[in-house]
Amino acid sequence: MAYLLYLWFPMTPKSNPDKRKLKKGSGVKLVAQAALPTRHGRFTIYGFKGRGPLDEGIALVRGKLNGKAAPLVRVHSQCLTGDVFASLRCDCRAQLELSLRKIAQAGFGILLYLPQEGRGIGLMNKLRAYELQDGGMDTVEANETLGFAADARDYDFSAQILKKLGATKIRLLSNNPEKVRQLQDSGIRVVQRIPCQPRISKISRAYLQTKKSKMGHILEGL
Repeated sequence: MAYLLYLWFPMTPKSNPDKRKLKKGSGVKLVAQAALPTRHGRFTIYGFKGRGPLDEGIALVRGKLNGKAAPLVRVHSQCLTGDVFASLRCDCRAQLELSLRKIAQAGFGILLYLPQEGRGIGLMNKLRAYELQDGGMDTVEANETLGFAADARDYDFSAQILKKLGATKIRLLSNNPEKVRQLQDSGIRVVQRIPCQPRISKISRAYLQTKKSKMGHILEGL
């Protein structure tokens, strides 16, 4: 399924909100929606565009969003190497699958999938960063050597999609306090942060240690 999600992005039923019920405002436009049966259960997939050229994203919605109970939400950044090719350099695919499984088990929730490859630097620059990492740099050092911030992602567009879906109060699957802060600054009330931590592999351990020590991610067992 990750392959399907990835190809949606160019690189540079009653239980779900329908087109008529999606809230107005913020310049976020619903482009399309369709049923998406997966091995984790049945979802509805929504495509959204914003005002900016890079403001594109999809939402996989499970169950009924009634605006009363806080849905379980994962905001996931696209990762070709992890989500599609099952790279062990990161834990992205494992987080994606864990999130879909948890949302399905919860009965209702949202997975947002955003084209923020390489923490916002794009696919080709991410591969350049890989090259530097092979020479001994960690992920933060590599991004900064290329002239980028350690994490260039912005979550305001994610917040606008959540508002469009009527999910202004959420339970967030994340290890990243900065993601929580940005969503809350953009008007989303995060009532609970739930860890999204798959099993740590020998290969990804150093990557995760950098996330914890240099980026403040909340990770256990490191």
